[in-house]
Amino acid sequence: MSKFLPIEEQLKLIERGVVELLPMSEMKDKLERSYKENKPLIIKQGFDPTAPDIHLGHTVGLRKLKHFQELGHQVVLIIGDYTGMVGDPSDKKSTRPRLTHEQVMEHAETYKKQFFKVLDKEKTIVRFNGEWFAKMNFAEIMGLASKFTVARMLERDDFSKRYNAQLPISIHEFFYPLMQGYDSVEIKADVEIGATEQKFNLVIGRQIQQEYGQKQQIVLTLPVLPGLDGVQRMSKSLGNYIGIDEAPQEIYGKTMRITDEMIYTFYELVTDVELEELDRIKERLESGEANPRDIKHDLAYTLTRMYHGEEKAKEARSHFETLFIKKDVPDDMEKVEVAAGEKILDIMADNKLIASKGEGRRLFKQGGISLNKEKLEDAFTTLDEKGEFVLKVGKRKFLKIFIK
Repeated sequence: MSKFLPIEEQLKLIERGVVELLPMSEMKDKLERSYKENKPLIIKQGFDPTAPDIHLGHTVGLRKLKHFQELGHQVVLIIGDYTGMVGDPSDKKSTRPRLTHEQVMEHAETYKKQFFKVLDKEKTIVRFNGEWFAKMNFAEIMGLASKFTVARMLERDDFSKRYNAQLPISIHEFFYPLMQGYDSVEIKADVEIGATEQKFNLVIGRQIQQEYGQKQQIVLTLPVLPGLDGVQRMSKSLGNYIGIDEAPQEIYGKTMRITDEMIYTFYELVTDVELEELDRIKERLESGEANPRDIKHDLAYTLTRMYHGEEKAKEARSHFETLFIKKDVPDDMEKVEVAAGEKILDIMADNKLIASKGEGRRLFKQGGISLNKEKLEDAFTTLDEKGEFVLKVGKRKFLKIFIK
């Protein structure tokens, strides 16, 4: 007897949060074959480690891979140590800066650790595409390049816009979708997962597989997760992200900043709540029976629990309530001892309360810095007197300072 669920039961979970599943008829055929032969499908997603940390936007795909794992299929993660040096041109208005292989591999180490905060390590195969690209000779590279035309490449929206605007397009950028497609050839992918902006690359993967005599993969696209403002995509460079390795208080507090309209989207795409519970949340939001703020608290607790456990989630909720409901300062803030005469801006930077001194200066101008509950406006303010001070940066960051 097959260990797999019947097709329609599998599709209920597979289709959760999905934008497109193409072609659906082929997806059903693959699931039917998998069910009859009791053989798992190979599910692929690629990640280019161009930055060191994974945020919730990255976990949209990881959670879908988790769904396939729960259904008994084989997940293969491709870490793009070679594609990462090219840089995915999807949704880009200019050529990405090229990274060295050393930079990419350094980032890859942190990715590997963070992947398994979502996926089952024992059921996941991790491959680096340098395994095959590093071995290809020039003739083989030209053979891959011959599988696709420049005309087809220029059908891609971001390429065509740059071409029509007479903006530079480097030849190596054309190789990116070909390389991503060839990854599918190497692992014989049945399904490839990607964000909606990746659709062009995923479809090329189907063509490349066909050119190499393989059965074509299914294209599964997922929405791009908006950031905290609910408008622009979640991105570390935009500062609107929630990192899965961030402190519990940061995950909780940042989640409480998302717009009410994004609550259900976050629940659907980046949490582990069951489908039945998801339906109840949707009904509560649409009927108005519950205050969206209460449901957002539940979401913040859920996300914090997922990445830090129950106890840390409870502590984060208590910390948030102390800060924003009781309007008090937390009693568990970090403490630091500094010498008299040190600039507050330097103290903030040294203790990682700000990403940069430029950000710190902006916070001073915006009235976002206070010392013992008094707002500070001068970025050159120093601490000259001995004593104990509570420094507040923004809405959620505190530091207790002792002057020697």
